Amino acid sequence: MNYAVLLPKIFNHPLTYKSKINNSYKVGDIVEVPFGKKKEVGVIWDSLQKTSKKINIRSIEKKITDSTINKNLIKYINWFSVYNIAPKGLILKMCIGNKPDLFKEVKIDKEIINNKKKHYSLNSMQKNALIDLEKHGNKFSVSVLQGVTGSGKTIVYFERIKKLIKENKQVLVLFPEIFLTNQFKTRFLDFFGFEPAIWHSKITPKNKRRIWQGIIKNKIKLVIGARSALLLPFKNLGLIIVDEEHDPSYKQEDGIIYNARDMAIARASTENVPINLITSIPSLETYNNIKNKKYNHTLIKKRFNDYPLPESKVINLNLKKITNSSISEEAINIAKDYLKKKNQVLFFLNRRGYSPFLICKECGFKHSCPNCSIYLTYHKISDILICHHCGHKIKKKNKCKKEKKDCVFSMYGPGVEKVLEELKIIFPNKNIKIFSSDYLSKKKEEEKIFKDIESNKIDILVGTQMISKGFNFPKLNCIVVVDADFSGKGYDLRTTEKNIQLYNQLSGRAGRFSFKSMIIYQTILPTQQTLNDLIINNPEKFLENELNSRKNNNLPPFRRLIAIIVSAKSKADSFKGAQEIKKKILNLTNLEVLGPVDSPIYKLKKNFRTRLLIRSQNDAFAQKIIAKTLNNLKISSKIKLTVDVDPINFA
Repeated sequence: MNYAVLLPKIFNHPLTYKSKINNSYKVGDIVEVPFGKKKEVGVIWDSLQKTSKKINIRSIEKKITDSTINKNLIKYINWFSVYNIAPKGLILKMCIGNKPDLFKEVKIDKEIINNKKKHYSLNSMQKNALIDLEKHGNKFSVSVLQGVTGSGKTIVYFERIKKLIKENKQVLVLFPEIFLTNQFKTRFLDFFGFEPAIWHSKITPKNKRRIWQGIIKNKIKLVIGARSALLLPFKNLGLIIVDEEHDPSYKQEDGIIYNARDMAIARASTENVPINLITSIPSLETYNNIKNKKYNHTLIKKRFNDYPLPESKVINLNLKKITNSSISEEAINIAKDYLKKKNQVLFFLNRRGYSPFLICKECGFKHSCPNCSIYLTYHKISDILICHHCGHKIKKKNKCKKEKKDCVFSMYGPGVEKVLEELKIIFPNKNIKIFSSDYLSKKKEEEKIFKDIESNKIDILVGTQMISKGFNFPKLNCIVVVDADFSGKGYDLRTTEKNIQLYNQLSGRAGRFSFKSMIIYQTILPTQQTLNDLIINNPEKFLENELNSRKNNNLPPFRRLIAIIVSAKSKADSFKGAQEIKKKILNLTNLEVLGPVDSPIYKLKKNFRTRLLIRSQNDAFAQKIIAKTLNNLKISSKIKLTVDVDPINFA
């Protein structure tokens, strides 16, 4: 008897194998099969390929575990593949890996219950929100829980999770960043009395094996994780939570490109379970689905315990004389007042390093990355220039074209290191720390800074975007945005949307346990409508305006965009390849194809990049046509194709 076996490799279809015994295997069984001279792990799939009789069909070696991949997950992988124009085998790899070690039996410890768990009481708004979420039942539905920052949305969905765990159901909670899973672990422990299983790309092989087997055997009930947790083999899934659903980090930009929020909705639909999207300001796609009554909507308008949102203040940098500093005197004086009262202050700037680039005063030389079409960022603490795309590092040294000596560099624009340097001069007696991915690369460093913040050992924080996401700092009551840019200029159509969500999240870090807090926006564009909408706490007005603009310009969420990036070692090969692909698509379809043009970052990791943008109706028809077209193309070995369905980043 023949069986279809999908291997976790770059295949879009299963291979055919046989078994000497009829009906010895069923769909979802995990088996070992010969492949070339090696033995590989695969899964019995649901669709047998037509095979020529002349082909020698090899035999399945054995079943390697009693655990099976359920049919819903197989169905989901098939759909995932079509929607994202990605090989089924590589998606399966995200689920089972490609090593048999994952299936070696491991002891799965029982959840240790902590009797010292904290007691939380819901206020009336939280209770109403919980009732609203639960009324849609246990079948598939999409419900958006929107609440101002600090309103206690997390405790609401915690209560819902608790009920489902009592019913022996499994729950998946997604976070946009790996570091948030570790940060939230303590909150889960305090509420539930046991630690959730944490799943992301950096967990150890041993933990991966323990968690994977615990999930497929229904012994682990609560999983929190990053994007990759979507492909875990749940046995009895009851609910999916997507926290910070608006966060662009849910988009996987490397390898298989997909949006984890959208794929989570598809997984919930396949499993026929509810999904809750949690947000303070919804993404434009989510907002549009709320308006069209496709998604249920629950709103919490006030903060927990009625603490007010921070007061907003705009400082017009055009009217302020700032010499040798990034921070206005007015902002410094306000910060001093808060520090005197033992409050913490955050200075926010979404630029890593010391300066975005250096420029020679004499000859104008700027250090560029040899692999990417960008300038190198100067990091003063380590005294090196770094490319934040490919990791290239060099020392800041160059022979001046006008002078016989080395270049004399000036800094262009401040980064967080420059702000830190300035603050140490202004506040010499205060403990000041940077909160950025460059300085929190290790788990111990991350845990220490959290403890120091919570115990009020740190007076001033200097942070990048990382600090805006989900953190709860009790004594943080003043935030200074060093450079508030809401212009929306550049190559990314979502820039303005991302900015209003970022600064809304950021403002929510302040005043969570205080009746007096403030966020200060330093800007050279104080009259921007987006900034004004944010200050008066009217994000809906912005969302409406942005939605109308997108509709008038045939942009998402009213049209589907699919990007095809053609990369090659030479610019000529890249552009020629893109032209040929465009011609083929236009000949075979009625799709609108824009380009080819150079990508804004036209060189990345030594490859030149040319971009095509396909615009279509909002259905999966376009993906099927494009996939078929690309599969039939004879593509030169000189070029590489990357397909990005529903792009978030247009670089």
